[in-house]
Amino acid sequence: MKTNNKKSKFKKAVTYIFSSICIGFVNGFFGGGGGMVTVPLLEKGLHLPVKKSHATAIFVILPLSIASVMTYKLESSFDWGILLWVSGGFIIGGIIGALILPKLNSKFIQVLFAVIMLVAGVKMCI
Repeated sequence: MKTNNKKSKFKKAVTYIFSSICIGFVNGFFGGGGGMVTVPLLEKGLHLPVKKSHATAIFVILPLSIASVMTYKLESSFDWGILLWVSGGFIIGGIIGALILPKLNSKFIQVLFAVIMLVAGVKMCI
């Protein structure tokens, strides 16, 4: 019995580590978008409920973003003027989104997320 439990814990740990590396890679490579990978991985791969997946993804974005900013800062790869304006919008939008998320139906959140991902994917191809 203990052997199966150890194998299960090991498999879970490997899944967490592999998932986190994928999320970090996407965020660092594309300069964002880690949340778009985080949510499906948490929901489908790690079987977290919809709202917990989205809330966890939001929380995960902070350290990912800090790590990416430090890397890009070393390369001097961003515009400070744009950064200040966009950061203000991100903060306001983030607060509004975090306040609204708990009030929404889980199915609605899934559909909205799927639509946003689909529109973003189509827009990138056009």
